[in-house]
Amino acid sequence: MLLQTVEQQLIEQGILADPQSPRGRLLAHAAKLFRNKGYQSTTVRDIAAAVGILSGSIFHHYKNKDAILKAVMLEGIYHSMGQMHAALEQAQGPKGKLRALIACELDSMNGSRGDAMTVVVNEWRFLSDGGQADILSLREEYEQLWISVLEQAFEQELLQCPPSVMRKLLYGAITWTDKWFRPDGELSEAQLIDEILKLAIR
Repeated sequence: MLLQTVEQQLIEQGILADPQSPRGRLLAHAAKLFRNKGYQSTTVRDIAAAVGILSGSIFHHYKNKDAILKAVMLEGIYHSMGQMHAALEQAQGPKGKLRALIACELDSMNGSRGDAMTVVVNEWRFLSDGGQADILSLREEYEQLWISVLEQAFEQELLQCPPSVMRKLLYGAITWTDKWFRPDGELSEAQLIDEILKLAIR
């Protein structure tokens, strides 16, 4: 419920596109195509066909495909960071905060906006230089939220290894879940969060 509330607030603030708006529908279809076909193999015509509009209509929203890619990535990062900030405000102690971050990152990869965050992970290198700089700057801010919590856990001797190493291990494990995790499978999302937490915490 918290995550849905945060998403609605971000939409109302204009940070995220309303999924029902023309821009929101365009970005959602673009994210799915970039995820499934890859950025390089997806054309503006593919995106327009998926949305159900003429190719030229896309340029009323974005000047080119690179701008669409950047917008998709911003949606993924802002959505995830909004969830993380809200969850951290309610979590107690390093262990509770770490569990909250794991839950948010799992949702960002497998939830309603999972296509966008998967594009962030897999397609960022195809952005123009300026776009890469902007996204990488946001990614540093995103990662600092993790490192801050992991350092707190490390100071309390809860971690199995140094914060920077643990973050890399958690990042690899969580971002890979989009390849195999299914919420309706034998392992629930809550159970998966707990299992990942066990890997990190003593």
